[in-house]
Amino acid sequence: MTPVPAPDSGFHTDSLPSPLASELARLRDLVRLHAPYDAEFPLRVPGVAVARSTQAHEALVHSVQKPALCIVAQGNKSVHIGSEQYEYDAEHMMVYAVNLPVAFQVTKASPSEPFLTFKLDLDPQRIAELTLKVYPHGLPRVHDPRGVQITEANFAIIHAAVRLLETVESERDARWVGPIIVDELLMRLLLSPAGPMVAQLGQVESNTERVARAIEWIQKHINEPLTIEALAESVHMGVSTFHAHFKAVTGLSPLQFQKNLRLQEARRLLVATVMDAGSVSQQVGYASASQFTREYTRFFGTTPRKDMAHLRAGANGAGTN
Repeated sequence: MTPVPAPDSGFHTDSLPSPLASELARLRDLVRLHAPYDAEFPLRVPGVAVARSTQAHEALVHSVQKPALCIVAQGNKSVHIGSEQYEYDAEHMMVYAVNLPVAFQVTKASPSEPFLTFKLDLDPQRIAELTLKVYPHGLPRVHDPRGVQITEANFAIIHAAVRLLETVESERDARWVGPIIVDELLMRLLLSPAGPMVAQLGQVESNTERVARAIEWIQKHINEPLTIEALAESVHMGVSTFHAHFKAVTGLSPLQFQKNLRLQEARRLLVATVMDAGSVSQQVGYASASQFTREYTRFFGTTPRKDMAHLRAGANGAGTN
């Protein structure tokens, strides 16, 4: 796995410019306020959430990340996507432009200094509307085709996030003022180094938007055979062009992407239902139970049966606390 370090800003939190350090401190306090214990908390403004974790993760946590802006207010996090690994902290922001299967790990957290994060979902339709205002003469060239980028903490974005969290303390302000600040945040994001990539999300027939549509099809038809030719045709691309752009955006081939989604869905079903491993393998599209077991074990580091027992025991234990 190839580590992708955050851009080196040349300074660390203690030496951050005073205004940015103050805003990050305020963001940390507000996230702590709205996330009183370890969990993710959706707030009054749609698409906005905060989260807290008082413990570093011993193992990778697998999930599917939707398009979003993620800002760490305190602590450190490692995110694995395909063969790449991203590390980011309170000096940096992570931006996702498409749905991606990820494995993440909080690497720095404690009860006294918990991991704290702010998240804003990216709505393609709203991005498209704001892109016309930010780039009225056409989109800038995209130099990095990846569907995820890490960029330095931006004072304007952090300041808008702070004001947004202050707004949600009032139901009236959250309803009327919150969406205005969300628009400001999105416009600030479009003007940031990640802006050209984010703008592609709302641009019909852009490479990123086409890949996003292909991803949506794979997610909706997770248990069906994947025909690359048909999928490429559905997004108006040649097979080789589609394959190249898909891998550039997601870090995975379409078949690898489908396999990751299938295995993550299988794991969810193992803990959320009473289905056995064989039934789950069929539910997510595997014709061979032995192939499912091999790929599951390679992906998660344990067999489906052992993982099922461990996950269900953990779920039962959590329910008694």
